[in-house]
Amino acid sequence: MKIAVIGAGGVGGYFGARLANAGHDVRFVARGAHLDAIRHHGLRIEHESGPLHVADAKATDDPASIGPADVTMCCVKLWDVEATAPKLAPLVAGGGIVIPFQNGIDAPEMLKRALGREAVAGGIAYVAAIIVSPGVVKVLGAMGRMRVGAFDGVAEDRVRAFADAGQRAGIDSEMVPDIRRALWEKFAMFAAMSGCTALARQPIGVIRADPEMRAMFESAVREAVDVGRAAGVTLADDYVAGQLAFIDGLPAGMKASMANDLAASRRLELPWLSGAVVRLGREHGVPTPVHATIHAALKPFAGGLAA
Repeated sequence: MKIAVIGAGGVGGYFGARLANAGHDVRFVARGAHLDAIRHHGLRIEHESGPLHVADAKATDDPASIGPADVTMCCVKLWDVEATAPKLAPLVAGGGIVIPFQNGIDAPEMLKRALGREAVAGGIAYVAAIIVSPGVVKVLGAMGRMRVGAFDGVAEDRVRAFADAGQRAGIDSEMVPDIRRALWEKFAMFAAMSGCTALARQPIGVIRADPEMRAMFESAVREAVDVGRAAGVTLADDYVAGQLAFIDGLPAGMKASMANDLAASRRLELPWLSGAVVRLGREHGVPTPVHATIHAALKPFAGGLAA
């Protein structure tokens, strides 16, 4: 399978390396020092199960130079999706599909507007990974899971083939029947996790141990669930309880990526996380006071150093 990875950071770098190591024709799109290092020294993955080195990793800064691909993994940050989408047209020219792996729920629609609904599927990545130096991605913990799915059955065979390829590459990969629900299942939790750890400047261990901060997290999850249900998404009755149990099992020092971006004065995905909950809440008449507070308090920092 020919796979293009747009954004060879934590998500794209890790999953792309796994797929390349399994023998697939993987082309990475990166930039700057990270691109130079991959070109000259390959892509290295640091993982608790052992290191992985794709010595002959193929990398470029021009998606069009790759040509048509079977699957394109779009792994750029949320704020780059809109600008990146038109550049992916040559990759789907042969009937291929794009699977976005962003944290929010907006990326599929952004891509559909530029590429057409027949070229876009849905994807969810569960992995904590960062670029620790040019050409080197470090995975934090053992989590490394992909969930993919087709919207309304479009390109279902290609999505299933990609999920199967992931399994054969040693990735916990599955195709889900309702990708919209799966996206919201992550979004409701992740928006709360991102907002709470960033606003408090504290890891999840501190938040879950403090009754008031734990209540804030729970309320944030409930707000997103209420918005999702108002938008027509079916979420389980025990979803909130499941997310509280989930954070209790996380390493105490874990923070969401937005909290790390805030600490490093980088741009934040705030408009597409708590901001999206607030926006959709207004559209559907659902109150979202916790996410509105998170969004308002962090808004001055959303642009990073440029703010």
